[in-house]
Amino acid sequence: MDVLVLSLYLLSTPVVGAVAALSLWFLKIFVDRKWKSTQKLPPLPEVPGLPLIGNLLQLKEKKPHKTFAKWAQTYGPVYSIRTGSNTVVVLNSNDVVKEAMVTRFPAISTRKLSSAVKILTSDKSIVAMSDYNEFYKTAKRHVLTQVLGPTAQRRNRILRDTLIDNTSDQLHALFRNRPLEAVNYREIFQLEVFGLAIKQTLGKDVDSIYVEELRTTMSRQEILNCLVLDILVGSIDVDWRDFFPYLNWIPNRSFENRIKQLDIRRTEVMKSLIKKTKMQSAFKEECYLDYLESEGNMLSERQIQMLLWEVLIATSDTPVVTTEWALYELAIDSKRQARLYEEISRVCGSDKITEEKLNQLPYLYAIFQETLRLYSPVPIVPLRYVSEDTELGGYFVRSGSEIAINIYGCNHDKNVWENPEEWNPERFMEEKSETMELFRSMAFGGGKRACVGALEAMTISRMAIGRLIQEFEWSVTDDQVNDVDTVGLTSRKLQPLLALIKPRS
Repeated sequence: MDVLVLSLYLLSTPVVGAVAALSLWFLKIFVDRKWKSTQKLPPLPEVPGLPLIGNLLQLKEKKPHKTFAKWAQTYGPVYSIRTGSNTVVVLNSNDVVKEAMVTRFPAISTRKLSSAVKILTSDKSIVAMSDYNEFYKTAKRHVLTQVLGPTAQRRNRILRDTLIDNTSDQLHALFRNRPLEAVNYREIFQLEVFGLAIKQTLGKDVDSIYVEELRTTMSRQEILNCLVLDILVGSIDVDWRDFFPYLNWIPNRSFENRIKQLDIRRTEVMKSLIKKTKMQSAFKEECYLDYLESEGNMLSERQIQMLLWEVLIATSDTPVVTTEWALYELAIDSKRQARLYEEISRVCGSDKITEEKLNQLPYLYAIFQETLRLYSPVPIVPLRYVSEDTELGGYFVRSGSEIAINIYGCNHDKNVWENPEEWNPERFMEEKSETMELFRSMAFGGGKRACVGALEAMTISRMAIGRLIQEFEWSVTDDQVNDVDTVGLTSRKLQPLLALIKPRS
């Protein structure tokens, strides 16, 4: 009725009124038809739960990605659950996830963050957790230009070569000194990757810093713990008020204190790192910090801190998780390890593997892809918010719902993957598998929100796996053969890989 009244008013001006009235009339018809079409769609299947709390008790094990995948076998790849007062639509199929990430993206481009993640990302002040807005587009352009884009990656090649050389040298030294002892791969590689991240962001490696506000000197391992490992654990901390927003007025002091302390420590360490590198500016390379500060008043000091920190945590996680699982699988599978070694020897001969040779090593790529599939570094994509009524998988999805994209469920879908629980790189060697399709396993997302660090993670991971298999034979002790437990809502190996290595002749 309002549209008709406005149309009649506009008709008082002959030509303009006629055009405007006609346009509004067609708009009304379009909206009405869209509303009716969505109403004709069937409702989402619902997982039965309890009054008030919904399905929360069924998710108490803190591995929701596995529970979601199990429910998909009963309720289908798309269904809804209740987490307290929230409706969550869970997606467990590649096709529906691609529909959400591309076709329906405008309706679900907003992030819905937990209280912990909201605090630890300074209210969406990083690329990965920002809504799709001008800040996201600007910050993404910054990080691609200076750190993660193809041109920046070529510029940082020497840093990656140093990372791989240092890792190899340390493993050789450990074997010479203690040839019969197992080596802790993660302990070595994690610190080296973190060193690479520091050089990319701040222009110079840092072994230790004095943090004035905390009145302590921190080693590189302690800096890594503060900026990366502690934050990863804190990000999955649960505030019960997230499930009952109408009770936000009730304090949750223990949770608030834990997360705020993590944020305070992270902030002070970042300030100290930036201060130290600025004092030594004559001895550092051009870096991300310089680039961000050259943007003048476009970014606040806090935003610069957060964008620098994002590179540190993003670079330090995925390559470590992926290479550790790949080396574990190869260590317990001597035939596949031999096949990879033969491929590298055939392509590289007696020369060390280089990045230029990676495209000639399809089996190495298949190992990388299969490891991403089985051990996706992020099993569930951070929740998104449905801003308008939409459709997913042929079902009606109401505005106000939340979307959980279960990457773990997609990569364990028996309709897509044969024997999905098995680590089988050969599945990516089949002609029909489109081996070089980076996003087939969905581990790096897709669409406009595809992971900006995919290129670097893929390069570092393949180089590390290839070089370490080229130089060492890998095996594990009997007690590690079935050691596949993970840390909470992550794919990080619960117990670090303790490998027996032997240099190849």
